Amino acid sequence: MKISRTAGVILIIVLNIAIDQISKVIVRATIEKGEIISVIGDTFRLMNVENEGAFLGMGSDINPTLRLILLLILPTLVLAYLIYYILKTKALDKLSLIALSCIAGGGIANVYDRIAYGSVTDFLHLDFGGVFRTGIFNVADMSVTFGMIALLLGNFFSKKKKES
Repeated sequence: MKISRTAGVILIIVLNIAIDQISKVIVRATIEKGEIISVIGDTFRLMNVENEGAFLGMGSDINPTLRLILLLILPTLVLAYLIYYILKTKALDKLSLIALSCIAGGGIANVYDRIAYGSVTDFLHLDFGGVFRTGIFNVADMSVTFGMIALLLGNFFSKKKKES
């Protein structure tokens, strides 16, 4: 059974939102705020942190009006345009379509948190002995990051092919 392009895009976006929101419901129900659970020593830890800012908490100390504009209204407009672009631009290759759909799904999931809770629930942390350490993030952040990396790699390799 083959699904339509539009149905595939919507499915990817909805799955990204659903997986993110389900994971956050579980975290909010099972991990106390500030609690740290070591899954693999100090390398992989779970915690429950409410992030009122953007990436890595940036912008959490700006005034509420500016925060509303920069972290809710502007992202909502950008996400609406992104979905329009994905659905209307038929020339997108499959990788770009999947990547942009993941970015949209992750973005929508985090904007939903801001609307519903006033902050975004983050709960994953990786630390590879100080060599590489992440901030605290969530599944939506992973979707957006995956989408960005896939777009960059796809663009890089498609330009290499054209040059050959």
